[in-house]
Order: sequence, then structure tokens, then C-alpha cells
Amino acid sequence: MGEVSFVDVSKRFTLRVDNEVHHVQALDRVSFTVKDGEIVALIGPSGCGKTTALRVAMGLDPANGGRVTVDGREIKGCGYDRGMVFQHAELLPWLSARQNVMFGLEMKGVRGAALHETADKYLELVGLADSGNRRPHQLSGGMKQRVGIARALAIDPKVLLMDEPFGALDAQTRESLQGELLDIHARTGKTILFVTHDLDEAVLISDRIVVMRQGRVQEIMNVPLGRPRPDLGIVRGLPEFADTRYKVWRALHEDATVH
Repeated sequence: MGEVSFVDVSKRFTLRVDNEVHHVQALDRVSFTVKDGEIVALIGPSGCGKTTALRVAMGLDPANGGRVTVDGREIKGCGYDRGMVFQHAELLPWLSARQNVMFGLEMKGVRGAALHETADKYLELVGLADSGNRRPHQLSGGMKQRVGIARALAIDPKVLLMDEPFGALDAQTRESLQGELLDIHARTGKTILFVTHDLDEAVLISDRIVVMRQGRVQEIMNVPLGRPRPDLGIVRGLPEFADTRYKVWRALHEDATVH
């Protein structure tokens, strides 16, 4: 199981600017649930709290109120039940692709043959079976992100948290990785919470979309495209895609009526 729930989660940051203290309410009583095996996209304007929500779910930033649970258990800091993929792969430059994937496994206590076998299994899953010995500077941006995904999946988390993982890539690579992510999801069944700024991406990959405004949930909508998804080029031509995309666009641009 891998259900993750936000229950009245609030997060406030205190900043000091020119010797003045400012309080920023990044999240304000945010509540929603990502069901086991579901892909949910978080979308909203910059500064709406998307990444903060993900960091709270990972345990990188503690909430000031409410709680986040995984399968009903409240999280207390980072844990191996959650894996995170960042916008930039954040690979260790002195390690090979295989060693970067092995890093999290070693932290988890995996040793011996299982360490190498597991790393190779997930490199193969992301299409990098022949690139394990390459260093990050020898990899393209898309390949680096694949290594980041393999590293997060290798620890076998219940929930995969993804913070705009394709946002820095060119359009062609981005579309390729969107399709690969759907293939990986079909093969692993992982629960995925995915942050994006891209309306098309949110509709293409997710089962539901959480629209955020000003640190709160504006609207939650279903994506009626089913699984497995057809080829993404075909999906873009479906009336359900256009209709859902318009609904998301409207929610992002209408006057905020948050709940």
C-alpha cells in the first residue's frame, strides 16, 4: 500500500529582510489524499506552495500544523517509504550512474550482490542498462533525470514524490520522459505525487489534479483518460484531454475561491 494524505497541513516560514522579520504562509490547512497506485499532479502559480507541500511530505520541512500520513502513519522526518526526484537530478558528480543509484541503497543497509543487482535492475527499468559506468558529466539532461528516478525507485518506496522533474528539459526529451514515467508506473504501480507548472503534463500523466492558489487547495478534479494511457500523441487529440485542460486553465485563472 502507498496512500499519502495531507490533513489540514500548514507551513509558515519566517524570513529576515533588512533586519525586518516577515512571516510567509506557504501552506494554509491543505487537505487531500493520493490513493494507493494513483498519480496526482499538483499545479498552480509560482509561490502557491506546491514544492513546499512536497518537501513536507518528504520530511525535509516540518509542518507547523496538521499532519501528513503514509498508510495512516504520520511521517516524522525522512523515511524509506518515500523517494524524491528533484527538478535537477542532484547526482553526485564523482560517482558513476550506477554508484549514484547504489548510494541510497547503501544508506538503507543493502550490501553485497543485492546492492549491484538492485542498482542494475532500476537502471534497466529507466532505459540506462548500458550507461551505468558513466559519470554525470557524460550524461544528457534526460539521462540524468532517469538516474534520479532510478535512485528514488531503488529503495522501493511506497510513494514517489516528483518536483517538476522534467521542467528543465527540452520539449522532445520532456515528452519522451512523460511516456517513460507512465510505463514505469504501469510496471511498478507506485503512488506518485507530481509537481508541475505545465497544464498539458498534468493532464497527460495524472489520475487527478490538485489546483493550488495562495497556499491552499483551489480545486481537485478527475482526469477521465483511464489507464493504461494510449500513446501521448493520441491523448492530446482526445476531447477529454482538451476539456480537462480547459477546466484546469479556468481554475488557475478565475478569481480564487479556495477551500
